[in-house]
Amino acid sequence: MKFAVLNKVIGGILLISLLTLGLYQPLREVFLIPNHLVLFEGSHYNISTSLPVSAKHVNASTASVTIHKDNSAIMLDADKPGTNELLLDVAGLPVKKVDVQVLEDFKVVPGGQSIGVKLNTLGVLVVGHHLVATSEGKKSPGETAKIQVGDIITKINGQTIKKMGDVTPFVQEAGKKGEPLKFDIQRNQEKLKASLLPLKDKNEGTYKLGLYIRDSAAGIGTMTFYHPSSKKYGALGHVISDMDTKMPIVVKDGQVVQSTVTSIEKGSNGDPGEKLARFSSNREVIGNINRNSPFGIFGKLNQQIDNGIMDKEMPITLSHEVKEGPAKILTVVEGSEVEEFNVEIVSSIPQKFPAIKGMVLKVTDKELLKKTGGIVQGMSGSPIIQNGKLVGAVTHVFVNDPTSGYGVHIEWMLNEAGINIYEKPVVNKAS
Repeated sequence: MKFAVLNKVIGGILLISLLTLGLYQPLREVFLIPNHLVLFEGSHYNISTSLPVSAKHVNASTASVTIHKDNSAIMLDADKPGTNELLLDVAGLPVKKVDVQVLEDFKVVPGGQSIGVKLNTLGVLVVGHHLVATSEGKKSPGETAKIQVGDIITKINGQTIKKMGDVTPFVQEAGKKGEPLKFDIQRNQEKLKASLLPLKDKNEGTYKLGLYIRDSAAGIGTMTFYHPSSKKYGALGHVISDMDTKMPIVVKDGQVVQSTVTSIEKGSNGDPGEKLARFSSNREVIGNINRNSPFGIFGKLNQQIDNGIMDKEMPITLSHEVKEGPAKILTVVEGSEVEEFNVEIVSSIPQKFPAIKGMVLKVTDKELLKKTGGIVQGMSGSPIIQNGKLVGAVTHVFVNDPTSGYGVHIEWMLNEAGINIYEKPVVNKAS
């Protein structure tokens, strides 16, 4: 009986000890060190805790990082591409294993330029319904056919539809014959069929669908980066949605041109401001658009376009390396001149998977606040630079606080552009 009681007491002491150990702040710091680190060749990573932690290679023959010890801190130098396993210990007791992946050095040219964007839809986009004044009253053939706002008409009677001008001949011919049109429709990711009989407008004498349609959209934004070796670029940092349907535009293709900022509508609480701009007079196409995604627009440029202040390639920062603190953004607030402005990264979320809101920013530059009130529409895509590295892009403004907004991490934009920074370098074997 006495032994049973003693065992319970010892068990209780051990349980309390374990719980206390788990809540011991210095030890918690050790456990919060990431299990997996990704570093670029030539970069450094500092592991600093309150406890005297040491590290060693599990397999020294594959070492691509050098370990330096400085009191309680450990400095990792990424020497060459490869993978490592490190074992961390405290007072000689192993406490954590960390996998380290070193990537080949990677650089891009930051943007900041104001760009004009023209998107051509995949078919024609339905942006609304209207009533046709027929001799039997007002009716909407489009609504009767259950065609919805946001639907994309890709074919009529089996023929591919590329622009609005392709639709009119089908409508008039079908109306005169009294035969319904057969529509192929894309609704989100679903492909559907619809049958629609055009009705004659008694006032105009022409046949109509009872649908408002559009085949293109235009706007302005900011260039984020350019990758010289592949000619790929990324811009905007967020998806382009149709102003009427509020849905993402499904892109067939598109063009990027240079644009000039003509004036600024200053932002205020509850009323986000806006850059007012026009396409450059020569309307020279500087690149194409082949993707409109939640992370921006992407394609290839015909040539590198300089921003005038940071035209050389610079390294990028992965999401887990971004620090809270001072940073800069590159953007245009007047004409076509790219300027550098101060911001503060208020918070950054290390993300294992792509997400559009990875950082919270606050504009601290007095000159920018004076000119714009903070972040305004058209500033989306402005590159964020921290410690000489490209970390991401401005994406959204807080409606109730125009001095602040969200940013997206650059690694997700690179991924959307089709640039794989994790790709292993090709090793040429001797024949």
